[in-house]
Amino acid sequence: MAISAIALNATLKSSSGKPSSTDRMLSLVADAMRLQNVQTRTIRLVDHNILPGVKSDEGPGDAWPDIRRMILEADILVFGTPIWMGQPSSVAKRALERMDAFLSETDEHGRMVSYGRVAAVAVVGNEDGAHHVSAEIYQALNDVGFTIPANAVAYWVGQAMGSTNFVDLEKVPDVVTKTIDMLARNTVHLAKLLGQNQYPGEK
Repeated sequence: MAISAIALNATLKSSSGKPSSTDRMLSLVADAMRLQNVQTRTIRLVDHNILPGVKSDEGPGDAWPDIRRMILEADILVFGTPIWMGQPSSVAKRALERMDAFLSETDEHGRMVSYGRVAAVAVVGNEDGAHHVSAEIYQALNDVGFTIPANAVAYWVGQAMGSTNFVDLEKVPDVVTKTIDMLARNTVHLAKLLGQNQYPGEK
């Protein structure tokens, strides 16, 4: 069974700006997924004109409909965000708000269009808050129909008020590498199970 993944990079930096620590983390997750025979497509959200709102299409110029389509075409969603002021980035929150539309978009059995898809989280920052940020994203993704595997978060936080970013590390800490590998194994495993046995519907 072929499994595919999409990664959403909610960094505040555009692709034309400085290197993104979130991008580095997501690249490591994609490498680990590749060892599980899963290809990952990464979208840097800030590069796209995602309009504010809670509908799947907010009108002319809205880039979300295409991103939504790619999310629903994939079996796995990896949601990557930096920590800003102890919170997920504003870009992350906008993407989650747009997924709110999944609550009312159901199939003939009353299941949300996102059902059967598995989600994992990747977090980077220079302050404490990785557990808080992953908890916020976990809850939001679960609310809109995604399934969260065991240990499906990988994170790195640097010294409080420090100047070293994840993207600047010469070597990724072993504990981060082990966490990423576990995230990939568990996420791909659950995606295969759900692909073979979907959740029951209302009818």
